[in-house]
Amino acid sequence: MASLKEVRSRITSIISTQQITKAMKMVAAAKLRRAQDNIIQMRPYAQKLNEMLSTVSAGAELAAESPYNQVRPVERVLLIVVTSDRGLAGAFNTNVVKEAMSLINQRYAAQARRGNVEILAIGKKGAEAFQRRGFKVNTNYTDTFLSLSFAKVRSAAEEVMNAFTAGQYDQVEVVYNEFKNVATQIIRSEQFLPIVAAPTHSDTKASNVNYIFEPSEEEIITELIPKTLKIQLYKAVLESNASEHGARMTAMDKATDNAGELLKELKLVYNRTRQAAITKEILEIVGGAEALAQK
Repeated sequence: MASLKEVRSRITSIISTQQITKAMKMVAAAKLRRAQDNIIQMRPYAQKLNEMLSTVSAGAELAAESPYNQVRPVERVLLIVVTSDRGLAGAFNTNVVKEAMSLINQRYAAQARRGNVEILAIGKKGAEAFQRRGFKVNTNYTDTFLSLSFAKVRSAAEEVMNAFTAGQYDQVEVVYNEFKNVATQIIRSEQFLPIVAAPTHSDTKASNVNYIFEPSEEEIITELIPKTLKIQLYKAVLESNASEHGARMTAMDKATDNAGELLKELKLVYNRTRQAAITKEILEIVGGAEALAQK
């Protein structure tokens, strides 16, 4: 049985840990509220932008001829992996890395064996995980979450888009956590480039409508496609940001509860140990008194 000093030391340590997890939960809750507002505001805009692109480009040869629509044999692959900069968020980062590795092993195994799978890491945890696995990792955007802004994500998107049009990559995919609620994050892997063609339905009349373009059709499509791609990546980053704070808030809440349960057990052990020590001392005193009485 542990000594009273050891048990007291463990109780003090757990109380300190519990205070830290409570503080981290509160901080995550405050950040989550702001991140959740950002993604809720972004979703309708991103959805409407995608709808607009689908409508304008339906049947338009200019959209089909866009450099971002060019389908090539997949020889070189880039995965944009969105994780967090810090841990203590449950399985948040692990799930993203697992999904990315599953994607590589199932879909791009041949390219990986030739060393043609690269990683663009948004967030430090993803960069560290894939560097340990021996992948070539672009770490230019690992600090994105230090001061999250559209400008930083736009730079990443432009670099990827330029590399794709230059033939450096034939396929680009994004792996991230989609925010559902505080306790639930959904792992998503979406094709970023080439652009996935919007589904067409034979019963729709959109393709038979004659649109009047102002400015020109070419200018609209030329501006709309790159902007949609940048917004798509920014939305994924915002989803991941909200998911991270939700996952951390949940993890710290569970850690606080676990610390409370452990404290109850340790206090019980402390009381039993203390009672045993007192009983031992009483027995020693009684034994000594009896020995003196017999003399």
